[in-house]
Amino acid sequence: MRPFAYERATSAEDALRRHAEGAAYLGGGTNLVDLMRLGVELPSRLVDVTHLPYDQIQLDPNGGLLIGAAVSNSDLAADRTVREGHPVLAQAVLAGASGQIRNVATVGGNLLQRTRCSYFQDAAKPCNKRNPGSGCPAIEGEHHNLAILGHSGACVATHPSDMAVALAALDASVHVRGHAGERVVPIEDFYRLPGDAPERDTTLEPGDLVTAVEVPPLGMPSRYRKVRERASFAFALVSIAVALRVDGGVVRDVRLALGGVAHKPWRARRAEEALRGNPVTEEFFLRAAEAELEAAEPLRDNAYKVTLARNLIVRTLAELGEGT
Repeated sequence: MRPFAYERATSAEDALRRHAEGAAYLGGGTNLVDLMRLGVELPSRLVDVTHLPYDQIQLDPNGGLLIGAAVSNSDLAADRTVREGHPVLAQAVLAGASGQIRNVATVGGNLLQRTRCSYFQDAAKPCNKRNPGSGCPAIEGEHHNLAILGHSGACVATHPSDMAVALAALDASVHVRGHAGERVVPIEDFYRLPGDAPERDTTLEPGDLVTAVEVPPLGMPSRYRKVRERASFAFALVSIAVALRVDGGVVRDVRLALGGVAHKPWRARRAEEALRGNPVTEEFFLRAAEAELEAAEPLRDNAYKVTLARNLIVRTLAELGEGT
């Protein structure tokens, strides 16, 4: 690993200043340090932002949450207000990593983790995400666990976060502090599809610091399910976050997002539209899944994800529907 200097920010302004001078932000480091070991990230200075005052979970009177970016994944999953009011979020965090990693990893770092595409993680191979313009060997190479939706000729990588999939289904927003001040970004606008600039995972500007995640009230049953290649902790082949409100046997409201299928957490708007106002039956669940997956463009070795996503949508909706 390349030698680096470690610094600790004393305030958000201090962190922004140090970043402008060339330092990289350090949260729990569970992803960044791995990438430094691999030679993918080569910062000469790290500025620790975990001691800034962003380590609280606040519940507003309406049932919404404001989750500080420095909150650990373990504290988030264990928080009673999260488990009771937004169970899909707690389930997603618990599915994401072992207890040891959750103890260290932060909410902000979880949002900003990089793809686990093997070409991105191998500094000896070309990769448009790591070295723009060098090519995407995954398209013709090993891509069985890469994107089927929203990808481009420049990149077929997937976003690895479980938590971000749940936040997408919850209509969360990300609080950001940058050189131009503070702003709140809807999570759908926070992440981006690869297009011809896959090196940009998010719409953050240089130096932007994530300070919190805002989650509106939910008020309906929710669930997170993840399909992976082994029973131990692994990144999703396909995952799903669903919240469903049923009244009189009819879907009144639904939120649905998929993970493991795209460069960003994939909000399944077509499926939601197909579900609202229709009966809670497997027939309509299947129609909704197929409406969403019409846009899928699988590669040579990952067409199985289309079938997997369809079955996961139908099964999870059926289970939630039975409990309403």
